[in-house]
Amino acid sequence: MLFLAACSSVMLTGRKRLLLVSDSEVLSSSAVAYSDFIKTAPISKDTKNTALVKKVGANLAAAVTKYLKENGMEAELQNYAWEYNLVQSDEVNAFCMPGGKIVVYEGILPITKDETGLAVVLGHEVAHAIAKHSNERMSQEVFTQLGASAVDVILAGKSDATRNAASTLYGLGTNLGILLPYSRTHELEADHLGLIFMAMAGYDPQQAVGFWQRMSANGSAAPLEFLSTHPSDQTRIAKIQEFLPEALKYYQKK
Repeated sequence: MLFLAACSSVMLTGRKRLLLVSDSEVLSSSAVAYSDFIKTAPISKDTKNTALVKKVGANLAAAVTKYLKENGMEAELQNYAWEYNLVQSDEVNAFCMPGGKIVVYEGILPITKDETGLAVVLGHEVAHAIAKHSNERMSQEVFTQLGASAVDVILAGKSDATRNAASTLYGLGTNLGILLPYSRTHELEADHLGLIFMAMAGYDPQQAVGFWQRMSANGSAAPLEFLSTHPSDQTRIAKIQEFLPEALKYYQKK
């Protein structure tokens, strides 16, 4: 019964997921981690690109909010307080914390090139938050640490196992059979949802193919796919091309 109660579906993709860790637990843990990061992170002094990051982020958040309201999921909005920061770093990266805290590194901007390219990245990160991938990863970690028979006890007592799962919320992935494949699933699902969200916000999702081709040419290709938490660039681009017809149904040029 526990597993039935904890099962839900990801919006738009319909993928079934098991969420054993509540939104409040995830948001509480991530708020502390995000606060600590922002206190020490070198925030970008590039006012033009900082403004662009915030503009694209606001457009995406508005589109997602509109979709949730129009589809009877308005209650979900209480879990998100969107915030976007550009960090001074050559690292080619961006990440999302639960609740909508998104960080973009300056190093990725030469690859995004323009507003639409940035929407590819931010749409992907917004998708991680909306799909509650962090909740799911924490749930997988709890399950992996103690096994199915102990899950009832873990959740009832809010034990150290749950806190340990929170402390390893990011960078999980030592079990080739469970954690890594799920992470690849999350990445491709974030690509899928990200295309739809950017299309809803008025950005051409077809531009995602060019972005990932530039990422690949930049040397971002992941290691052997079965040993990686990310799909290979070739796999990612092929899947994006499969997702495009659906995403284009939501696209209305600005």
